[in-house]
Amino acid sequence: MAVKMKPDIEIAQQCDIIDITEIAAELGLPPDEIELYGKYKAKIPLETIERFKDRADGKLVLVTAINPTPAGEGKTTTTVGLGQAMKHIGKNAIIALREPSLGPVMGIKGGAAGGGYSQVIPMEDINLHFTGDMHAITAANNLLSAAIDNHIHQGNCLKIDARQIVFKRVMDMNDRALRQVTVGLGGKINGFPREDGFLITVASEVMAILCLASDLQNLKLRLGDILIGYSTEGSAVYARDLKVAGAMALLLKDAIKPNLVQTLEGTPCLMHGGPFANIAHGCNSLIATKLALKMADITITEAGFGADLGAEKFFDIKCRTGGLKPDAVVLVATIRALKYNGCVAKKDLTIANVDALQNGICNLDAHIRNLQKYNVPVVVAINLFHTDSENEINFIHEYCMKKGVRVAFSNVFAEGGKGGVDLANTVVSVLENANRENDEAAQGESGSGRLPGFAPLYDVNLPIKDKIHKIAAEIYGAKSVNYSPAAEKSIKLIESLSQANLPVCIAKTQYSFSDNAALLGRPTGFELNVKDISLSAGAGFIVVLTGEVMTMPGLPKTPSAEKIDIDRNGTITGLF
Repeated sequence: MAVKMKPDIEIAQQCDIIDITEIAAELGLPPDEIELYGKYKAKIPLETIERFKDRADGKLVLVTAINPTPAGEGKTTTTVGLGQAMKHIGKNAIIALREPSLGPVMGIKGGAAGGGYSQVIPMEDINLHFTGDMHAITAANNLLSAAIDNHIHQGNCLKIDARQIVFKRVMDMNDRALRQVTVGLGGKINGFPREDGFLITVASEVMAILCLASDLQNLKLRLGDILIGYSTEGSAVYARDLKVAGAMALLLKDAIKPNLVQTLEGTPCLMHGGPFANIAHGCNSLIATKLALKMADITITEAGFGADLGAEKFFDIKCRTGGLKPDAVVLVATIRALKYNGCVAKKDLTIANVDALQNGICNLDAHIRNLQKYNVPVVVAINLFHTDSENEINFIHEYCMKKGVRVAFSNVFAEGGKGGVDLANTVVSVLENANRENDEAAQGESGSGRLPGFAPLYDVNLPIKDKIHKIAAEIYGAKSVNYSPAAEKSIKLIESLSQANLPVCIAKTQYSFSDNAALLGRPTGFELNVKDISLSAGAGFIVVLTGEVMTMPGLPKTPSAEKIDIDRNGTITGLF
C-alpha cells in the first residue's frame, strides 16, 4: 500500500532551507559577488559571471520527456531529483531551470518547481513573483507597445500602418478575453483606434530575447531588432526606429542576471527565464546555462513539454545560438502515460495492463528515434508510481534493452535524491563512455577515426518551407504541410527582408506529435496546418503557428487559483 504523501507546499515549508550565501560559497561565490533577495534567493551579477569565462565547461545533460498526458510525467521533478542524486554519488552538479509563469500557476498546473521530495525552494516565492523577472519583461514589452501608439498619436513620422502592427502587448496571466482587443477608443486624446491583442508574457519575443542574449549590450541590440510592423509604404519598422531599445534594456538590467536558489537537499539551481515550449522556444536562459557549465562538472537542464517541442528547439535554436554541445539526453516517461497513449482511460491507468503499455510505447519509441538524430546519447528515465506492476516494469526494461538504449527507474518524487541514484549512475556511465569514445576517435581508434558528434537537424540556410518540412516530417511524422494564405504572404515578407536564414520555432500543441491534440501514440501520414508565420528578428528565429495553439492561454473551468490561499499568519496553502 502506498504511503500518502504530504502536499508539495507542506514538504517545502517543513524543510531545512540553507542560507543562499552558503549555496553561493559552494560555487565559489563570496557574499560580495551576489545580490541578495532575502535569505534564500540571490541574483548573480554579469560582472561576476565574467570572472568564470576562462574556466573549462562541464558536461551538459538535457532532460526532456514524452508528450504530456493527464497522467503526468514529472519532467521537472526528475530534473531536480537527478541533480540531488548526483550529490549522493559524489558528483559536482548544478541544475539550470526556467522560471514558472503565473498563468499556469493560477490556471491548471498549480506550482511548477518540481514535486514531492524533489523540489526547488523557496517554492512559494518561485511560483509567485520570485525576483520580479516576469514583471520586468512585461514592462519592457509594454513600453514598446506604448511607444508605438504614442508615435502614431504624435504625428507618425515613420508612417506606421496601424493595420500592419505585428507587435502585441503582454501580461503574465491566462486571460482569453485579451486575445483580441481594440485600443485607442475614447476620442482624440486617447490616440487612434486600432486592433491589438495580448500574448502571455512567456510567449513574448522580449522573453525569448532575454533567454538568448549573451550580455547586456547584445540584449539591447536584439531589442532594437524587434520588428514592430510595416509603414504605409511597405517598409519594415523596428523597435530601434522608435528609440526605446535602451529604455527597454534598462528595465531588464536586473532581469538579465541569473537567479540562484536551491533544491530541498541543497543542490544549487540557476533558475532564469521562462519561455513556453508549445508557443515559444521552451528553454532557460543561455547566460544561466553557460554559467552553470563553468561552475560545476555536470549541468542538468530541461526543455519544456515533450521532446518534439522542447528538445527540438533546445537543439535547433538554443544550442545553435549559444554554441552549446549537449553530452547526453534523459527522456522521462511514466508507465501510466504510456498506457494513456495506448488508449486507456485516465481512471483505469492504475490497473496493470501490459497490452496497453505495448500499444502506447510507440510514443516513447518515436521520441528515442528523434533524439538519436542529433547524435547525442539517450537515457530513458521511468518515473515510477506505486501502481506500476512488476510485469510492466520488466516490459519497459526489456524494450529499452532491445532498442540499445540505457534505461533507469527513479522514485525521486517520494525519496528525493536517494530515489534517483540508479538514474544518476546511469547518466554518469553514459557520459564517461562518451568520453572514452571521443578519446578513441581522437586517436583514430574507432574505425572511421571520428564520431559524428552533436549536430542540429537542419541547415538554417534552407528555404523556410524546407526547414518546416524537415521538422514536420522527421520529428512529427507528417506527410505534408499545408500553408494558409496568411502564412504564404508572411513567408514572402520575411524573404523580402532577407531574414529567411533563421531557425524556425514551431508553435504546436504539446499533447501530440501532430497539430491535433487528440492524436495520441505515434500518428503518421497527417498534414501539418500552418496558420501563420511571424518574424522574431530580435530573438533570431521565425515563429510558425500551427493548428489551434493559442499564444494567450485561458483559465480552465476550475482554476488552481480557487484552491490557493494565505492565512492571517502569512502561511500559503494550495500552491500545488
